[in-house]
Amino acid sequence: MRTGITHLAIPGPTNVPEAVRQAMNVPMQDMRAPDFGDLTIGLFSDLRRVFKTANGTVILYPGSGTAAWEAAMMNTLNPGDRVLMCRKGQFSMLWARMAEQLGLEVELVDVPWGAGTPVSEFARILGNDAEGRIKAVFVTHNETATGVTSDVAAIRAVMDDVYHEALLFVDGVSSIASIDFRMDEWRVDLAVTGSQKGLMLPAGLGILAVSEKAMAASRRATLPRAYFRFEDMTAVNGDGYFPYTPPTQLFHGLRKSLDRLFEEGLENVFARHRRLAEGVRRAVHAWGYDLVAEHCKIYSDTVSAIRVPPEVDARDVIRGAYVNYNTSLGTGLGPLAGKVFRIGHLGDLNEVMCLAAISAAEMALVDAGATIDLGSGVAAAQCWYRESRQVRQVALAAE
Repeated sequence: MRTGITHLAIPGPTNVPEAVRQAMNVPMQDMRAPDFGDLTIGLFSDLRRVFKTANGTVILYPGSGTAAWEAAMMNTLNPGDRVLMCRKGQFSMLWARMAEQLGLEVELVDVPWGAGTPVSEFARILGNDAEGRIKAVFVTHNETATGVTSDVAAIRAVMDDVYHEALLFVDGVSSIASIDFRMDEWRVDLAVTGSQKGLMLPAGLGILAVSEKAMAASRRATLPRAYFRFEDMTAVNGDGYFPYTPPTQLFHGLRKSLDRLFEEGLENVFARHRRLAEGVRRAVHAWGYDLVAEHCKIYSDTVSAIRVPPEVDARDVIRGAYVNYNTSLGTGLGPLAGKVFRIGHLGDLNEVMCLAAISAAEMALVDAGATIDLGSGVAAAQCWYRESRQVRQVALAAE
């Protein structure tokens, strides 16, 4: 018999705060009622604040981030269009596969799992595309499988350097609302996220922010679409309504989640994720282990993918943490299966929750045959959390 709670230390779905759960516990509503827009209109404007866009159009699809991926491509591209992508992890791989399945011609750059989007190679390819055959450039901002954050601003800069007019697509499913994202500043044309990560909700909403340039492209695009048509959504969203049945309870939860984010302050949210992530990374280094991410400059602040030594099967670590210590750790995906486990550190999270995940991981590692000192990672993270909190307190006192 299990007692207490099962600790969720995966990179999504993330913990749903109690206040958000309670906000969703409402009776069903009439989605055609004259006051339904009182709930929904503010969601669109406040999501623009999260994406950091003044003029982008936000569209909410009942579905996942993957649904929003598909909507982004189907509404703005044409059969046979050439698109530039990088395959560097499970989710960038799935995005490329989807593009091929939709009839796009994918120019694919493969890099090791653990690398970021290759800025110089993208610059070379775009610079050689004098005829403008590439119609879209895709960047996975945060590759959840490897714990790598890529530099979207650098990709925009190389596009500008060669005067390339391609649309810029960004997968922000495990970054938006947790890692700084600047849609307008980086001139992102289509940004995708989902409800179940930084927004601290159950899965069920695919969220898409669309630039004016991408909206114009959608009026010319010829890929078939029906359910995902931008025109159908935007025709009624302005008044707070939807062309088909929306997930009303999720809207109530989203309202509460956004209020929590703004109460903490987005910049403070990003700093908290950075601080919590650093504690996990210090624990990993105290064990003598490596992260999948190749360099500290691309470490993700929302998930750490941790390599285990050859004599340890990461699947045993994950199974042991769950069965013996009531803790869910993230699995290694694709070629990383058995070699990696992941600790998610995003959403509604604090220092002690991270310490619980580190502690469970240590015990499960030792049970699986690892030779680490119990408590070494916990102690390293504790020291960092105390030190960083003291530094913040001094800074606040000086203001």
